[in-house]
Amino acid sequence: MKTNAARLISANILFVLSFSMAVLAQGATLSGTVKDAAGTPVPHANVSLKNINTGQTIQSQADEHGAYQFANVAPDDYELTAAAIGFAAKTESISMTAASQTADISFAATAAGPSLSDLGFPTAETKSNPEEQARLDKRTHMLKIHQKMGLITAGPLLATIILGAGAGGHQTSSTTRDVHAALGITTAGLYFTTAYFAIFAPKIPGTETKGPIRVHKALAWIHGTGMILTPILGEMAFAQKSRGERVHGIAQAHGPVAVITGIAYGAALLSVSVKF
Repeated sequence: MKTNAARLISANILFVLSFSMAVLAQGATLSGTVKDAAGTPVPHANVSLKNINTGQTIQSQADEHGAYQFANVAPDDYELTAAAIGFAAKTESISMTAASQTADISFAATAAGPSLSDLGFPTAETKSNPEEQARLDKRTHMLKIHQKMGLITAGPLLATIILGAGAGGHQTSSTTRDVHAALGITTAGLYFTTAYFAIFAPKIPGTETKGPIRVHKALAWIHGTGMILTPILGEMAFAQKSRGERVHGIAQAHGPVAVITGIAYGAALLSVSVKF
């Protein structure tokens, strides 16, 4: 009897040990939900899990409800990273110590600005796609630079218009004209740099221009034309004043064209900066 009982106990111990080793070999499961700063699930976010000690990285993708899962994860220390269009990537440290763990990850709040849908991206295009992701990321990056450069350009543009009121007067000094011209050149350089990032941002097939972006693009035809005409007319007016003449002919349109350009440019900035 004792022998049989001992054999039974040994068999049970071996079974438990074998089962435990099988579980450990299989690894643990890590799951959770990717959310934005308001706690709303972010669908189709890219999620990666990097083993800090080995450097090995495994990839996953959240579903339409923002839920992700990694299976067969060995006990160790990891870096959990989530990335999605329109958000700054978020990384958190995770220690796998149990057979099943949950780790939600939330993106930080981002600065106010046009959303991807405002920029013309349909919902299907904002979902992760290995073939289009790099193109979509580059377009988003260039449009964000375009927006920032646009705000920077507004400063010297406004200063040029204000100084221009004095540069065309009867008592104008050559120094005032020179400063006005220098500001104009600086503004033009910044403006066309800003335009570059919008014009040459990769195009995404199937995108639809709507809402404030439609208004923004319509106004671009006005201030874009103005930014070409204003320096030309300004050079003509500058030459006439330098010769001691009064500004005459078509050069007289320099001031009004510059003002209209500034108004259209300001309205274009407001169209994508203010939520109505």
